[in-house]
Amino acid sequence: MSQEIPAAVQRALDAIDALDTDAFVAAFGPDGYVNDWGREFRGPDQIRSWSDNELIGKQATFTNTEVSAPGNPLTIRTQVGGNGFNGPSHFTFDVQNDTLASMTITA
Repeated sequence: MSQEIPAAVQRALDAIDALDTDAFVAAFGPDGYVNDWGREFRGPDQIRSWSDNELIGKQATFTNTEVSAPGNPLTIRTQVGGNGFNGPSHFTFDVQNDTLASMTITA
């Protein structure tokens, strides 16, 4: 990725690459949430459960990742692979106080 990625976003992406659920959840603030195509998962327990069922638990991979909208919020476009959803997606990250306030997934 050629654009600068905020540290909190990079921590989440690194955690996904490492299949490290603890590090992924830790990238979020205490009130952080994931919005997965309109389904919202708020707080560490719900984010962990979502990841176990939809992301890291499905051995998700991100390839051909690039920043499509820099700034805050920042959006990346990536090709998702693994044992769950496979296909192109956009992930928009809102960073507050060096943690993720939200991660929103869209087409």
